[in-house]
Amino acid sequence: MTRQGCHACAVAEADVARICAELGVDWDTQDVDTDPELRAEYGDRVPVIVVDGAEHGYWKVEEPRLRAALS
Repeated sequence: MTRQGCHACAVAEADVARICAELGVDWDTQDVDTDPELRAEYGDRVPVIVVDGAEHGYWKVEEPRLRAALS
């Protein structure tokens, strides 16, 4: 979960893109500001990493944890 103009989101997206590319895992982003429910749920914690529909972490990518969750 991300939003436009968020520096932390840009950093997290770059980290996720690199990790997913290395592991051969597809990923995408969703802008929380495009949906009122997403904004209410995640808006004050972006970026939020979601893995298999469950919140995995927020504000920064914890690379070892994310790699383990995606492996």
